[in-house]
Amino acid sequence: MRTFEPTVYLLANRYRGALYTGMTTDPLGRFYQHRNKVVPGYTERRNIGLLVWLERHDDIEFAIRREKTVKRWPRRWKFNLIEAENPDWRDLALDFGFDPLVKKN
Repeated sequence: MRTFEPTVYLLANRYRGALYTGMTTDPLGRFYQHRNKVVPGYTERRNIGLLVWLERHDDIEFAIRREKTVKRWPRRWKFNLIEAENPDWRDLALDFGFDPLVKKN
């Protein structure tokens, strides 16, 4: 069942690696798309799929503004944001029932 949960999130391909900032109203659906490379693009090309930070909002307009703000931040600020809540860069998608990602060599 699809839910309406405005969520801003950061994905990574590894610890302090390539990052992707996104916003969705269907977090589980969107995380599934990223992890399974359903939509071609930046996250697919860079093998970005680890959910390392997320922030839920009640107001979609605020979530959109927050995503745009975080996208403009320097990488160091994004690292600080992630590490304030997830210092080990653990894949938070596991908390939502997703299987661990298989590492590519």
